[in-house]
Amino acid sequence: MNEWHIQSRAHACQACGKQFADKQPCHTVLADTKQDILRLDLCESCWKGEADGARDRKGFISHWHGVYEAPPAAPQEPIRKENAESLLRKLMERNDPKNVAASFILAVMLERKRILKVKEQLQREGGRVFVYEQPRTGDIFTIPDPNLQLNQLEVVQRHVAELLEHGLTSPATEPAAIPTPDNPADTERAPTEPITDTDAAGEPVAR
Repeated sequence: MNEWHIQSRAHACQACGKQFADKQPCHTVLADTKQDILRLDLCESCWKGEADGARDRKGFISHWHGVYEAPPAAPQEPIRKENAESLLRKLMERNDPKNVAASFILAVMLERKRILKVKEQLQREGGRVFVYEQPRTGDIFTIPDPNLQLNQLEVVQRHVAELLEHGLTSPATEPAAIPTPDNPADTERAPTEPITDTDAAGEPVAR
């Protein structure tokens, strides 16, 4: 299963094909196909027709109601340092297993800032998988929990801070090797919330 990916909100109902209008109510359904977690975006009318059978359909995970927001025209922005959300998107586009831990830390940071919301926690083979939604865009981020240990957390947080400062182009931001626990005392699981955070400008801030 490809657990690590982003699924964007559809711009048209995936049942009737009618384009969504700005601020139009819509419904999102998640289903587990065993190979992947898939989303289905429906207009109000189609959801009413699907609602009775959707929850009984094989693989049904979750449903929620939202509002479609038409994407704004892309502004021309000056080159700037990464913020946590743009960095998370770039790491997930690369789909490099070395960046799973950094992506998880970024997602938790964004959840604390209320930029991402946890919609589901799934128990899959190999561990937990978190399904996050970005409410403004409707994008869904599917991120596995790397189950970081306390002695691994500092290395990952330092790597995330370097990525936020220098971006993905610098050789200095290549993922460092995450240490393996040397003794039983080191195997305590790290807290879910990262110790390093960023301010509104994307600067790393210790708390």
